[in-house]
Amino acid sequence: MAAADDSAEMISGPTVGNFMRIPIFVFFKDLRSVFKRDELGMEILRIAFPAALALAADPVASLIDTAFIGHLGAVEMAAVGVSIAIFNQASKVTIFPLVSITTSFVAEEETLKRMSEKLQQQEDEEDDVAKPCNKAGKEITKAAILDETSMIENLDKGSMTLAKDEAKLDEAPNDEELKTTSCKCVDEAPIVSTNKGKTKKNERRHIPSASTALILGGVLGLIQTLILIFLAKPLLSVMGVKSGSRMLAPALKYLIIRSLGAPAVLLSLAMQGVFRGFKDTKTPLYATVAGDLTNIILDPILIFACRLGVSGAAISHVLSQYLISLILLCKLMKQIDLMPPSLNDLQFSKFLKNGFLLLTRVIAVTICVTLAASLAARLGATSMAAFQVCLQVWMTSSLLADGLAVAGQAILACAFAEKDYRKATAAAVRVLQMGFVLGLGLAIFVGLGLEFGSGIFSKDKNVIRMIAIGIPFVAATQPINSLAFVFDGVNFGASDFAYSAYSMVVVSIASIGSLFVLFKIKGFVGIWFALTIYMFLRTFAGIWRMGTGTGPWRFLRSRRSSTSIV
Repeated sequence: MAAADDSAEMISGPTVGNFMRIPIFVFFKDLRSVFKRDELGMEILRIAFPAALALAADPVASLIDTAFIGHLGAVEMAAVGVSIAIFNQASKVTIFPLVSITTSFVAEEETLKRMSEKLQQQEDEEDDVAKPCNKAGKEITKAAILDETSMIENLDKGSMTLAKDEAKLDEAPNDEELKTTSCKCVDEAPIVSTNKGKTKKNERRHIPSASTALILGGVLGLIQTLILIFLAKPLLSVMGVKSGSRMLAPALKYLIIRSLGAPAVLLSLAMQGVFRGFKDTKTPLYATVAGDLTNIILDPILIFACRLGVSGAAISHVLSQYLISLILLCKLMKQIDLMPPSLNDLQFSKFLKNGFLLLTRVIAVTICVTLAASLAARLGATSMAAFQVCLQVWMTSSLLADGLAVAGQAILACAFAEKDYRKATAAAVRVLQMGFVLGLGLAIFVGLGLEFGSGIFSKDKNVIRMIAIGIPFVAATQPINSLAFVFDGVNFGASDFAYSAYSMVVVSIASIGSLFVLFKIKGFVGIWFALTIYMFLRTFAGIWRMGTGTGPWRFLRSRRSSTSIV
């Protein structure tokens, strides 16, 4: 009777343990293990740290590049700035979808291929054990039959003695010998299979997603080059560089030469996506650093020594991008077969379907940030200068969180491919918790840095005063920003591209509305209030998906329902 009461009590009322199994509470799981250096923690750091450094290398190199160009004069500096803005916007439309999709698809295929090889290896081991044992068994049976026949013939002849009988019986294998033979077969089989495993590791793999990504990267790069070359003047005109402007000639030179490097940029980033899918972020880091150092070394030589001016800056950048692509290509060719066995193996439809979804997402993000900048420009040069400084700091500080997003995406893609939902949950929760803690640290660092170091960006007192107004927003939103960027990696790792795109469109629409309303009411402060709402909604979209246990996270709800009836 007491047992029945106990079971009824367990079913009727939720216990603390079951209450904590509601999907939303998964974010608070193992909070004390955020900095634990266990296997999962070290795997995240091994991927995230090099990825963050690689992401930070390009902005640092661009700053140095800008410093060299700045010595040519204000006109050249402004012209190059406009050209870089056009090139970056054109690249951003294709780079983000291509890299994100490649990382997830390569990680999934690599995991499935590894699982298939492991299964095949197990089958080979079983065959290696079975074949020698069957052979030994056949030899033993044959020997026994021959002995029996010989005995019968000797008995018929009457020439067999008791001693000979005993000798023949002693020569026949007994049970102990059979057991020994069987054990030897089991012991020797793994040695053979291990050697097979070693040879397989040295063989190049065929990953259809990698081949597809490289082809798409090359084609998109060529298309981008042609568009930028033939539409250079109209694009510069849209950006305010008219035919009579002194900036037109240097801007045109820089943009046309820089566009020749578009195929290298797209190819290198596609290959970075492949390496990320392999959980290898060190190789892209080494290649990026080598390319950026080459750019920095060539800049003063081509700009000043060879007197090429802005053309020299563009040439050095293009050469550095091709160097990065060459390094990555050489490394990649050692690991995979770039040419697919058949065109049917390529996955263009899969890439294009999800690529268009992420393209929609990129456009939604770009519209929000561009609209905020245009509204700040309406307030005058001082407000625009302050907004630009705050925005650059706001976005640059996210690079560290992007490193965690890359780690989360790669680990989650593998875990979902293996159907290892326990690891998927643990990895997602850990990178999100690490991202939030990172955001808290960045909030303090950015707040103090802008408070005491805003004079580095401008000597104008009015600009510094406006920067001071934006500091609380830039600093306070760092934890939210970090979570939003890490949630992107989590969603991509779960191949939840459709939700990422549609939710961002909804967030963008709401944010655009708040931008117009708050700008009219509060001006400069209103813009930052609206951007805070924008980042909060991005984070909320990620929390909602995983916290409600919907989409690829449905297993979180089934896990709770199965444990609540126990």
